[in-house]
Amino acid sequence: MKRRVLIAGCGYVGTATADLFHAAGWEVEGWTHSPESAAQLRAKPYTIRAVDIAAKEAVEKAATEFGAVVHCASSGGGGAESYRRVYFEGATNLFAALRPSVFVFTSSTSVYAQTDGEWVDETSPAEPQHETGRILRETEELVRQNNGLVARLAGIYGPGRSALLRKFLSGEARIEASGARFLNQSHREDIAAALFHLVAACAENLATPAILNVADDQPITQRDAYGWLATKLHRPLPEITARAERKRGASNKRVSNRKLRALGWEPRFPTFASGMEQSVLPALPTLGA
Repeated sequence: MKRRVLIAGCGYVGTATADLFHAAGWEVEGWTHSPESAAQLRAKPYTIRAVDIAAKEAVEKAATEFGAVVHCASSGGGGAESYRRVYFEGATNLFAALRPSVFVFTSSTSVYAQTDGEWVDETSPAEPQHETGRILRETEELVRQNNGLVARLAGIYGPGRSALLRKFLSGEARIEASGARFLNQSHREDIAAALFHLVAACAENLATPAILNVADDQPITQRDAYGWLATKLHRPLPEITARAERKRGASNKRVSNRKLRALGWEPRFPTFASGMEQSVLPALPTLGA
């Protein structure tokens, strides 16, 4: 396979992934949604272009030969219309114009709607209740029908980004009911390493499951997560409130990463505490949303 990779969505996760491929000697090209975001990455040692993957003509115009494509563009927190454009239409356009040997789509563990705190793996039902989750599932099926791979990412955090920490520091955090709902997290570096690992395995013609979960080793309850932050930062626990309606649904599950680990991937930050202490808290001055 041609060792030339396109990172379609060179944002928080995509840039870290592109860096890994470049360091490993791959020829890398990264696409961003806007010229402004492309300009911010102009110092990178690989090509960065502004290409809207939801625009068929733009993708066709920018198309060249890539051995692998990693679709890790973000909807930017938008609703169903944004999800359909970026994920489903984006994947459709990339497949049609590029026809790569390897295609990896980054979905989300939010597609698991289980509510009893049970362990889920790639064979568990993925029947999201919200329309955005259903669009992700529709995109997953499109990718699978085209012999692509799906990486379901747990909650993304890392230097400069942690929704849990941001809410805790701003006072927005609330412990829902008993706080027993499980949170599934994955550090940006571990996600990037997983995406690289999947593409590299395919490049070596190794058998790879069509769907893989990317999460750390130990799901953590909401109460334990905020309790750890409260102790570490010498602040009080957030107040307890009734169960809240969340954007991605009221799921409560523990996501297994065993299948990905069986392929040889191992997280550098296997727990919420290790990732926070070693990576996120040292970056507090630049912490964003």
